[in-house]
Amino acid sequence: MTNLTSQRRLASSILKVGENRVWIDPARVDDVDGAITREEIKKLIYEKVIVSLPEKGVSRSRAKVIREKKRKGRRQGPGSYTGSPKATVTKKEAWMLKVRSLRRKIRELKANRTVTEETYTEIYRMIGSGRFESIADMERYLKAKDLWRKR
Repeated sequence: MTNLTSQRRLASSILKVGENRVWIDPARVDDVDGAITREEIKKLIYEKVIVSLPEKGVSRSRAKVIREKKRKGRRQGPGSYTGSPKATVTKKEAWMLKVRSLRRKIRELKANRTVTEETYTEIYRMIGSGRFESIADMERYLKAKDLWRKR
């Protein structure tokens, strides 16, 4: 195969495109091989022997599909979260949720007469100090210290 690098370079500068976008007609390679001046290359461009290829774009079809799914509420699972867990629920909000649920539970236990008034007060203070991680933790403590009211 003949070397057409200089012709390709000239054509790319005339057409104002990159060398990879210059298409040379395989049937007229001999004509292009003989052309060494800009005028000869311009003549071949006019004759459509040398053509500039269209730009290649990036397809938006996949992006459109994803955008449509997001509009429907998909693709929002735990793998999509960015930022720390504290970005969605602040430390203060997490604390408030925990303390409120613990206080609600101990109030329930007092109302059901499962724990005494003294135990309630003691546990209530412990909740405020951050002694318990969860309701299950508090119940384990009550069981271990044998603070359930005897029937």
